[in-house]
Amino acid sequence: MNKGLFITFEGNDGSGKTTISKLAYERLKEMGYPVIYTREPGGIDIAEQIRKVILDPANTAMDERCEALLYAASRRQHLVEKVLPALNEGSIVLCDRFVDSSLVYQGIARGIGMEEVYAINQFAIEGHLPDATVFLSVDFETGLSRVTSRGNKDRLDNESMEFHKLVAQGYELIKEKFKDRMHIVDANADVDTVLNNTVSCIMEIIKNHV
Repeated sequence: MNKGLFITFEGNDGSGKTTISKLAYERLKEMGYPVIYTREPGGIDIAEQIRKVILDPANTAMDERCEALLYAASRRQHLVEKVLPALNEGSIVLCDRFVDSSLVYQGIARGIGMEEVYAINQFAIEGHLPDATVFLSVDFETGLSRVTSRGNKDRLDNESMEFHKLVAQGYELIKEKFKDRMHIVDANADVDTVLNNTVSCIMEIIKNHV
């Protein structure tokens, strides 16, 4: 592989994005691939500081446009400080969430509008979209039960049922809008099954990467 490969993980609430993306990273590392794992918001110091502000359960007064701008600011710093340098070195970058999450959570669920949020993020990422996105698809009820069983809930976990339904609807729109880079993995099964299917999916992405 002569150049880096940028793979993001997206999926409905409770789909296991963080768990599966971390395990997939470990599996690829064991296989000898030049791979790094990172996440959004966060991944580097400045972005992690912004993450704390965004997800703090106490920050219930946060305006939705402020939220969208904070995500974009975090994304910009993370991109230029961590993602792009790794890609330039020829690494595979596995990223837990990216711009699709903003389009869904702020654009759809917060009601700002997908095009408006996309414009904010285009300023931040300057056209650097993922080469491929692994979409972990889980039934709404299954995903929500996983979210409600979490011990430490962040500000978005604590949102209303209506908000989580809008997120699910938003992801359906995203899967269609960016279908050329979407690779769907059924995330309703046990962790081992989902992981194996995800790694197989990534192997296919690597194989087809020019």
